Amino acid sequence: MDLSALIFFSVICAASTQAPIVSVEPKAATVRQGESVSFRCQVRNSVPPVNVEWTRGNNQVLTDNIKVGPEGSVLTVSNARPGNQGQYRCVAVSSAGRGSASAVLNIKHPPKLRLTPAGPLLVRVGDTVSVQCRATGRPRPKLTWKRQDSTLQLFTTETNDVNTIQWPAIRPEDLGVYICQAENSEGVSEAKVEVFVEGEPGAPVASVTPEEVTAVEGQTVTMECQARGSPPPVITWSKLRAPLPWKSREQNGVLILENVGRQDSGQYICNATNVHGYSEAYTQMEVETPPYATCLPDQVRLQPGDTLQLQCLAHGSHPIQFTWSRVGRASLPPGAQTTTDGKLLIANVKAGLSGTYKCVASNHIGSSEALASVYVKA
Repeated sequence: MDLSALIFFSVICAASTQAPIVSVEPKAATVRQGESVSFRCQVRNSVPPVNVEWTRGNNQVLTDNIKVGPEGSVLTVSNARPGNQGQYRCVAVSSAGRGSASAVLNIKHPPKLRLTPAGPLLVRVGDTVSVQCRATGRPRPKLTWKRQDSTLQLFTTETNDVNTIQWPAIRPEDLGVYICQAENSEGVSEAKVEVFVEGEPGAPVASVTPEEVTAVEGQTVTMECQARGSPPPVITWSKLRAPLPWKSREQNGVLILENVGRQDSGQYICNATNVHGYSEAYTQMEVETPPYATCLPDQVRLQPGDTLQLQCLAHGSHPIQFTWSRVGRASLPPGAQTTTDGKLLIANVKAGLSGTYKCVASNHIGSSEALASVYVKA
């Protein structure tokens, strides 16, 4: 055998005994929860047949939202969820050996919180109390603690993904509801723990649920006030700068407002009082109403060549949209102009423009219409 044949035979033998060379693209991917992503596995310098398989980096079973394409070359994660995060490995096996390559998938998702202990906590004055707030989420969420009805952040300690609020010696005035908040670019999450303190007299601490109320005209609204303290506080309700609505009643700290109207919107105050002091908590109510439309003027007489100008006005919850039409006609006359604030303008009117014009005012609750009679002298 000559030298060139020997070299060719050696190359062929080397190729036939070389294990597969595997690569995965992309090597890393980051997607939001609910999105989809695919990884492609490429195998080179291998003796057929080649068997290609995908596995999880921790040998977990591929979940039901993960599909592998024909011949195993493409792995697709559909509707990604946090549990899909991790390493994926493509393994190619032939008679010459095996090769593998990995890719990493990161899932962005809103924070989730867990409090330890979950509460409510019943403690005695002087006890040492701590509550751990643990968060998961990607990107890594920022953790903060605050007291309900307060915007001030509380002093805490943070280690890894755990933020701890601690009372070295609990006091009566420490009773209340505490909120751990986790925030990242994907969302915000909150968890609450209520702390009750017993053993010595204490001033009241009041809280109201809900803190904000949006109601529709005619509905019945309830607001609940809770107060802790020793002795048990007396709870009363009031409205800021106005008396309570005449169709209101109080039952065991619950304020009931029947058939609410727009005039009932405003801030409501729960006041809890005992011999050691008082505490206030607030809730804001907004009552939304359908429009009530009127036309100015509602009757108008014009000479040919005059300009018709009608204004539609409406009271109700904003935003309000205005639509003009001519009763009995498919459309407004040529040259008619309408504005977003409810005006109808027609320049150089003619006798044929006489008739009834209708304005419809509408919002997300309902609609109302108003009519205007127009007479153009022949």
